[in-house]
Amino acid sequence: MKIRDIDLGYRPVALAPMEDVTDVAFRSLCKEFGADMVYSEFLSADALVRNVAGTLGKLTILSEERPVAIQIYGRIPEALVEAAQMVEQIAHPDVLDLNFGCPVKRVAGKGAGSGMLRNIPLMLQITREVVQAVHLPVTVKTRLGWDANSIIIEELAEQLQDCGVEALTIHGRTRAQMYTGMADWEPIRQVKSNPRIHIPIIGNGDITTPEEAQMAFDRYGVDGIMVGRGSIGQPWIFESIKHYLCTGEKLPPKSVDFYMNTLLRMVDNNIAKLDERRGILHSRRHIAACPRFKGIPDFKSLRVAMLRATTRNELIPLMEQAADRLRRVEQENGGLTE
Repeated sequence: MKIRDIDLGYRPVALAPMEDVTDVAFRSLCKEFGADMVYSEFLSADALVRNVAGTLGKLTILSEERPVAIQIYGRIPEALVEAAQMVEQIAHPDVLDLNFGCPVKRVAGKGAGSGMLRNIPLMLQITREVVQAVHLPVTVKTRLGWDANSIIIEELAEQLQDCGVEALTIHGRTRAQMYTGMADWEPIRQVKSNPRIHIPIIGNGDITTPEEAQMAFDRYGVDGIMVGRGSIGQPWIFESIKHYLCTGEKLPPKSVDFYMNTLLRMVDNNIAKLDERRGILHSRRHIAACPRFKGIPDFKSLRVAMLRATTRNELIPLMEQAADRLRRVEQENGGLTE
């Protein structure tokens, strides 16, 4: 699969853009574990053009995480064009992605993100103007439609392609669904099977296991897949998926020390790249949500304590407690557990 001259290989697996999740430290880890492409947190176009320091700081890109896409959102065409040009000039990403899919009220309720699904002419105007304003490949991430009565993605995909986007990521839910229910990949399949569509189609929604990744390719024919919430707390999911896609076999589970050392590296990288307070804020949600800790008896109170930690000295002992409990569970089960 190619986005212009960026060759992502056969059946690529990408890290989805997620606010307060896909910071530079986490992206780098996901890339290390095999993600073929990574996406930034979504950035407000308005905040970029107003030079808000916190948003500008998220434009940092490391060489080892490329190819990387910076994603922006907004609803004012002039602001999005200016923000796109700023991203190109400051960050030099490989791809610029437009967010027409975020369902949260503070974004969609103001007409941005998936709110654009209620104003298709404006969405298309923004897309055309941004494509014309930058030299980067421009891509789009969106949803099936606003609600179950307005599944418009088949027609919309053609319209976006006509605007000049060079790839389209489709989340298999409507805005009304938010993140509830099961993602519906059938409309994604229909877009991909449309003979008029020639840009890559990337599927997104409920990819949490290697088997689900394989099914997305085999059943729905997408060119690539994007892993979002399934990566939180486990950047190694990309290694598992890539191995399964290549061999048809699951990777055996690794030691507790391997998983803990990986999470600890993420903590220390976040602290080094941000500062201790922000580094801990960005890391603790990953650690508290790590699937490896599921099944640990009485983990809830420890999880709450992790989510309240504000310093490295508070968080690391909690991680060590969780690791000790997980080792005991494995000993009781007679070996490593998935």
